[in-house]
Amino acid sequence: MAAVRYIVDDIDESVVFYRDRLGFAVEKHNPGKFAELVRDDLHLFVNAPGAGSAGKAGGDPRPGGGWSRFMLVTQDLDRLIADLRQAGAHFRGGIAEAGAGRQILLEDPSGNVVELFEYARPSA
Repeated sequence: MAAVRYIVDDIDESVVFYRDRLGFAVEKHNPGKFAELVRDDLHLFVNAPGAGSAGKAGGDPRPGGGWSRFMLVTQDLDRLIADLRQAGAHFRGGIAEAGAGRQILLEDPSGNVVELFEYARPSA
């Protein structure tokens, strides 16, 4: 199991985003304060600034949208991007492509980054 924690501006908006747009299941949800979301073996913990001990760790954590992120692998990157754009999602830049595959950086409602990745298909 892997676990990631993001500080977010709005817990309830984040729950809807990760559940409805990226296929996470809601494990725990304390409205306005905290949620635990699960997808495969990844547990994503989202906290409101200042909520609980994690909301106070290291000083005054805030949503930031830096370059740290977790990666979700998809079989159809173009379809996922189209669906997310139709739902009003925001991306940081365009699709980047290299030998291993293609990726794009999706921003959650608080500006935290999720990398969407599709492995390159083997040449015939």
